[in-house]
Order: sequence, then structure tokens, then C-alpha cells
Amino acid sequence: MKLIELELEKALENCESSKVLDAMNYSLLAGGKRLRPLLLFETCKAYGVDETVGIPFACALEMIHTYSLIHDDLPAMDDDILRRGRNTCHVQFDEATAILAGDGLNTEAFYVISQANCRDDQKIKCVEILASCAGINGMILGQALDLNYENKEVTWEELECLHRNKTGKLFAAAFMMASVLADDKIHCNLWKEIGERLGLAFQIQDDILDITKTSQELGKSNSDVENHKATSVSLLGIEEANRVLTKHFDEVIEMINSLELKSGNLIQLLEDIRNRQM
Repeated sequence: MKLIELELEKALENCESSKVLDAMNYSLLAGGKRLRPLLLFETCKAYGVDETVGIPFACALEMIHTYSLIHDDLPAMDDDILRRGRNTCHVQFDEATAILAGDGLNTEAFYVISQANCRDDQKIKCVEILASCAGINGMILGQALDLNYENKEVTWEELECLHRNKTGKLFAAAFMMASVLADDKIHCNLWKEIGERLGLAFQIQDDILDITKTSQELGKSNSDVENHKATSVSLLGIEEANRVLTKHFDEVIEMINSLELKSGNLIQLLEDIRNRQM
């Protein structure tokens, strides 16, 4: 965790001073779980790849994730006022600045990858993965579905598709980019499925925490009820949601173990995620 925090503090040093840069740093350095960088680092280590090779890719992942949170919180989206225990970006600055801060983090992420100290073919493949997972066939698709399903009856299959894209695709990108850095050309699709399934489990877990914890405990607003959004708990009930959550975590760990890597630390990270309370 300390490594990624130090690197994120340096990630925007090349940018010209501006209000937008202040907003980018405000959101990027606000803390958080840093799960996507940690998953990338631990997957690299499972392959025997020095985690420092993955630093630019880990920073890029967190920059994309942070941009998505800034835009997700905007009045046109969820209109949230609390994120990571403090004002959301548009509340702290203003809406236009927040939009530009998200845009800046999105584009700067790919610049950071371009400066990575690895082979060009690895950079190109990682750009392809991140663009695909974050774009219209990934995270943005999930966000579009999220908006489309407001005030509508939604099936579990539709909600599962939403979460696999909105949350799961960036988890998948972390795993897939680590496998590229390890020159594993065989298991990329398996890592994609692992990431999507982990994202689904993570979002089910979020839905459960949203009804068992307060906004103050979670450090973020819970706008799903106000925006009339279906959740795994509203569709499945809390008992079944917990069963499906456990099933997906177990399957993720089983799939990783099937690869026969030195994945003890990665598995421990997943168990920590399983047991999180915020």
C-alpha cells in the first residue's frame, strides 16, 4: 500500500499547475482501498515478476478508477456529496472542474503507461486491455446500464451484467495486465473471468454493507435507494445475496489456485477483501 501511495503522489508531477490539477490530486490522493493496484502487484509477484515493473500500470488503473468515481458522483449521475470520507470533487470544487479532472485522469493514465520501463509490445497490449476494460465495452457500458436501469424492474441477470462491467472489468484489467508483464499468453481470458467474477462479488458485498452500515461508517453516500436502483439485496434478499457472494469468492480462489502460481499473498488479499467491513 505504501508503494502505490508514494507513486501516486508523483504520478501528476509533469502536469501544469491549475485548478483542474488541484482537483485531480484532491481525488487521486484521497486514500481508498487501492484494490486494483494491489491486485496487479500481487499477481505480478505470483508470477515471479518484480512488482516495481507494474508501478506505471498500477497508477494508471487507480487514475482510471478515480476518474470513474468523480464522474459517477456528478449531479448528472448519482449526485453524491460524500466520497472516501470527504466532499466529492464537484462539491469541493465545482461541476465543470470535476468533469475536467476526470477527463484529465483518464487521459493521463495512458501517458503514464507510455513511460513504463518494459517492452513496447507489453505496453501496447496493456493499453489495449485497459482501454477495452474501461471503455464502451467495459466500465462505461456498466455505467450506462446503471443509468438505464433507474426506476425500472431489473432481473438478476441484467444486474449481474451491469456489475461485471462497471466493477469487474477494472479488476480484470489488473489481473490481465499482470499476466502480460509475465509473458503469459495462455491465461488472459481466465484472468478476465476471474476479475469479472470478483467484481460481481465485490458489488454484492457493497450492497450488503450499504444496508448494514451507515454512510459515515462507509465514508461514502448511498444513493442507490434515492435513485431507485435495484441491488443484489433488493432482488435476492440478504440471505441469498450472502450465499451468492460466498460462491463467487470461492470460485475466484479456486480458479487462481488452478494456475499453480506462487499465489499465497494474492489469495490472502482476496480473503481480506472478502472480510472487509467498509
